[in-house]
Parts: sequence; C-alpha cells; structure tokens
Amino acid sequence: MRVLREIAIGMLAALAFALPATAQGVSTPADQPVPPEIQQSLDDILARQAGTGERRQPRDFDSAAEQASGISNQLGTLGGASDAEVWEALRFGTSGVKVSAGGDQARVVMQDRGMWWHEYRDGPLATYGGYLLLAMIGLLVLFYVLRGRIRISGGPSGEKILRFTAIERFGHWLLAGSFILLGITGLFSLYARKVMLPDPGTESGLNTEEVIMARQDGALVETLLLASKWVHNNVSWAFMIALVMVFVFWVVHNIPNKTDLKWFAQGGGIIGKGHPPAKKFNGGQKIIFWSVILFGASISITGLSLLFPFELPMFAKTFVILNDMGVPGLLGMDPYPTQLAPHEEMQFAQLWHAIVAFVLMAIIIAHIYIGTVGMEGAFDAMGDGEVDLNWAKEHHSLWVEEVQAADKSGAQATPAE
Repeated sequence: MRVLREIAIGMLAALAFALPATAQGVSTPADQPVPPEIQQSLDDILARQAGTGERRQPRDFDSAAEQASGISNQLGTLGGASDAEVWEALRFGTSGVKVSAGGDQARVVMQDRGMWWHEYRDGPLATYGGYLLLAMIGLLVLFYVLRGRIRISGGPSGEKILRFTAIERFGHWLLAGSFILLGITGLFSLYARKVMLPDPGTESGLNTEEVIMARQDGALVETLLLASKWVHNNVSWAFMIALVMVFVFWVVHNIPNKTDLKWFAQGGGIIGKGHPPAKKFNGGQKIIFWSVILFGASISITGLSLLFPFELPMFAKTFVILNDMGVPGLLGMDPYPTQLAPHEEMQFAQLWHAIVAFVLMAIIIAHIYIGTVGMEGAFDAMGDGEVDLNWAKEHHSLWVEEVQAADKSGAQATPAE
C-alpha cells in the first residue's frame, strides 16, 4: 500500500507540473517577457533542429563544478555538471572520458557532422558531380559536331620525329591507367547503392521470389563494392608514384612563358589562320599538366589521410589559416570551424577528396578527347612516341626548331667516317 501511495503522489505531482501555470494559481500575464536566457536557449534549439543555427561551441567542462549549485541549496547538486553538460561534452569530444586504446577518436561518443556529411555526400556531391561530368561530355560532343576533327593542314609528311621517350610514355600511361581505375571505382563506390539497389522498405510490395532476387542483387553489389575498395586503395600507390615521375619528367617544359599568351590569344589555333607557335608543351597542355599535378597532389594527400584513418588530420589547421586570411568573409561565409572531432576530420577529407576528383575527371575527359578523336596525329605521341613532322610543325613549331638545331649541332660535332 505504501508503494501504491507513493506512485499516486508522484503521478499527481507530474500532472500538476504539466498543467498550465494559471491552473495552479500562478499569474502569467500575456505581456510578461520571457527571460533572456530561456529565450536564447529556445531559439538556439529551434535553429539547430532546423539546421540553420550556428554550431554550438563546447562549454568549459572543467569549470562546471565552480558553476554548480551548492549542496546546501534547496535542490542541491549531484556533481560538477548536469546531464546536459555531460552529453554536450561528449558531443564535442571535450569530456574527461579516458580510453585504454584507440586514441582520441575512441573518446568520441557522438559528433556533430555525421548526418550533415552523409546528406551532403549522397545529395549535392553526387548530384552536381555527376552533372559536371555529363556537362563536359556534352560540350565535347557539341564541339566535335561544330568543329569536327582537327586535321593536319598539309596532310601527313611521312617523316617522323621523336616526341616522348619510352620512360616518359611509361610514366604517362601508369598515371593515366591508374587514374581511370581510381575514377571508375570511386564513382562506383559513390553511386552503386543508389543506382543498383532498390530503396529501403520496398520489399513490402514484392513477392517472395522478387525479395530473394533483390537480396541476391544486394549481396552482389556489396561484394563488388568490397572489390572496388580494394582496387581503389591499392592502385592509389601507382597513381602517386606516376604523379612524381611525370612531374620530374616535364616540369621544366611547363613553366609559363610569353609564347603561351599568344597561344591563348588565338585559342590554340581556333581563332584566326594557322597555329600559334609553341614549345614542347603549349598553353593548353600546361594547364592540363598543372591541373594534374596540383589536383592530383591534393587527391593524394587526402587519400593518404583516408588510407591511414585519424593519423593525418589537416582540416582544423587549414581552417585556422583560412580564417586568419579572411577567406570566409570574402566568400560571404561564417568562419570555418577550427575545433573538429577526429571523425569530422575524416569526413572533410573524404568530401574534399571526392570534389577535387570530380574536377580532375572533367579535365581529363577533355584531355582524352583532344588526344584521341579530337586531333589527328595527337595519339601517336603517346603511342610509339613519334609524331608526324608536319603535325609537330603545326602545333609545336618552336620545339621542332630546337630539336632540329640540336640534331644539326650534334651532326656537325660528330667527325665524318
């Protein structure tokens, strides 16, 4: 009976607290302002739920004990921090939690950007990244229809000139082949579940045989995803090695100079008559080269961060530098977050890795077009390494002059037999 009595008293107390204040005899005039601290907390909660509020900054967990109510107060205190403060500290990784293994990342119970990362990856990233690739392909098709294939003006001469050595071609094809594999496996990882698997919850409208087939398809996709991940992770090493090789081979030929300005002014030969003079690499090829080197290096660095999780955090430090430079303000944005949980570092690394990869894939699609169907004689440079002399004179006249001058000088220096 005593237990029932206590339960009844508890239920009545809860009901009393749930009733409006006026029903309890407490005056609540309509014009009575809401205390600022309560209004601020309410606005903060509503904004966070709507996804429009600023990311809350963690409180100083260690000073919570000083702010806690004294034990002699009416309600007293159970410790140095309330439950809300404990969960907040766990959310931002600032709690006093200690782990025996796993490092700082094992201390994170929850973190702010998990759902944001997931929604951005499957939403804007996948959508606009796909649009970018399709737009590039569409522009190239339109260019081909309007311009057609760029032919050798005087026709092939039948005389060849060496453009790239065997080791240069090896570095190029190692880079090209590894990048194509990385692009295919990366796109498969991003789109496979969305394209090849049915939406969750659709099994309710299927018969038994269709459910079995759907689950078999799902198992196949998961197996292909595992294989894709294995290929992606291991081929990445070949890409990074080839990137270094290509940089060493051709960086000296890709330093911008005044001849590039004339090349751009004529649109590489599209504007006006004839082809502008160029050395071994023209202005357009230099853009391709530096895009591959810079974007490839960025992809490689973030890729290493993903290959070795939590070992190479870089975004919090980068955001500090960008904030100090005033970059967010110039872009009309709030300051970038400078306190990131280990998992947030990985999420930013994955997003940046994918964004830069999409941009580089679009550039490489254009490069492949020019080197194959877009220009007559261009593929020979990376085929057997020799190009037709008329093609070389049209597109790289200054380089041909240098090669012929060097050959003539070498022939003159060699004693006649």
